[in-house]
Amino acid sequence: MKIVIAIDSFKGCMTSSQAGEAAKTGILRVLPDADVIVRPMADGGEGTVDALAAGRVKEDAAAEVQGPLGDPVSAKYAVLDGSTAVMEMSAASGITLVRKDQLNPYKTSTYGVGQMIKDALDRGCREIILGIGGSATNDGGAGMLQALGFELLDEEGSPIPLGAEGLGKLSEIRTENADSRLSECRIRVVSDVGNPLTGEQGSSAVFGPQKGATPEMVKQLDQWLSHYAEVSSACVKDADPDYPGSGAAGGLGFALRTFLNAELVPGVDLVLDFTGMEEVVKDADYLITGEGQLDRQTVMGKAPSGIAGLGEKYDIPVLAFSGSVTDDARYCNDHGITAFFPILRRICSLEEAMDTETAQKNMADTAEQVFRVISAGQK
Repeated sequence: MKIVIAIDSFKGCMTSSQAGEAAKTGILRVLPDADVIVRPMADGGEGTVDALAAGRVKEDAAAEVQGPLGDPVSAKYAVLDGSTAVMEMSAASGITLVRKDQLNPYKTSTYGVGQMIKDALDRGCREIILGIGGSATNDGGAGMLQALGFELLDEEGSPIPLGAEGLGKLSEIRTENADSRLSECRIRVVSDVGNPLTGEQGSSAVFGPQKGATPEMVKQLDQWLSHYAEVSSACVKDADPDYPGSGAAGGLGFALRTFLNAELVPGVDLVLDFTGMEEVVKDADYLITGEGQLDRQTVMGKAPSGIAGLGEKYDIPVLAFSGSVTDDARYCNDHGITAFFPILRRICSLEEAMDTETAQKNMADTAEQVFRVISAGQK
């Protein structure tokens, strides 16, 4: 029997690999001769680097960059197989790098993201996978472009200041001095945000407040981004501020797609494609997936949805394990998950349930009991 396990991380509790190995332990108690394959799984959030690095040579890297407010930051990322950089914009321009009382989307910049990309180019990377969640910025990716040699100029031909407030002075964007190595790159952007750049569902209105924007600031930021989009259209003919995902990370998605020709892709699709998951699972007898909490949203672009989709394609039963389930988790049964099982074994405190050792034991014991039923049914 071939069983493929691809469980997303249980945030703050178990990594994807820990959860998968625990489930494998339980299964092998019942089926010691089974071919059980554990593959790390993620959807662009926590654990994405580990999922993408499965079976590849991984090198840790770090770039010394400017943080969101200009302070020095060591932005860590990974290089796979010597040529593919996997990075998170939050390592350079994330909201966790700014004290809450200093959050100010007028001032915060993505300049460090550009520096991180440049560092990867210097290392010889020509494929870049960039997660863009958790930003502190609303500058439309202008800072990133400046760090990569794009010239964002005011009416007098001088560089605009960093931060969203610089967009109000923007008059022209010149691309001739941009890093020429970018034309050799394939850049894929991992984002689960489909918002446009501007408007009621745009980056400023939806995400600006959590970055410190008042209602008045939201209006001003949206006006600046609209002006930025107009100037960008004069530079790049097919610039599209309404393209889904353009508003991700304060408009960074717009800059990446418009000026770096990046692809905006859902995280789970990228992980499945990059890791060749379909080839691994297509002849399996059972697929095992899951995440910390199973609910209606689980099959709407989260990691288990990708595994559920493969199960439906190849008519393979998909079993999901989770820390907890909500009342609407039944929706998952209509979208590729054959059955799901919460792993909590008894009433306990949240702290105890989140203990890694306890969670691994619960996972192994639950998987064991599920496969005892399966084994009995085959006799």
